[in-house]
Amino acid sequence: MQQNYPSSPQQTSNLAVISLIAGILGITILPFVGSIVAVFTGHMARKEIAASNGTLSGDGLAIAGLILGYFVIVSSVLGICVVGAMLALGVSLPLCLVPFANDIGALLSLLPLV
Repeated sequence: MQQNYPSSPQQTSNLAVISLIAGILGITILPFVGSIVAVFTGHMARKEIAASNGTLSGDGLAIAGLILGYFVIVSSVLGICVVGAMLALGVSLPLCLVPFANDIGALLSLLPLV
C-alpha cells in the first residue's frame, strides 16, 4: 500500500491571515478601515489560494475575515440609513439616550432660535 505524502507542508496564505486580523480589528478598534482591508485582502487571499494548486491553505481564515468585514460594512451602512431616515422624518433621539446629554442640552439652549 502506497501512501501519498505532500512533498512540502502547506503554507498558510499571508493575505488570509491579514484578512482575519483586519476583520477582528474592524469589529473592535478600526471599525470601517479594518473592515475594508479585511474584504479586499480576503478576496485576494481566496484567489491566491485557488491559484496555488494546493500549496497554500487558509481559505477558512479568508472567509472569516470576509464575514467580519462584510458584517461591519453592512451594519454601518444600515445604521447610517436608519439615522438618515430618522432625520428626514423629523424623528430624533431623546437627549437622555445620548451620552453627555446635559452638556448637549445646555449648549443647545445657548443657540439663538431663528
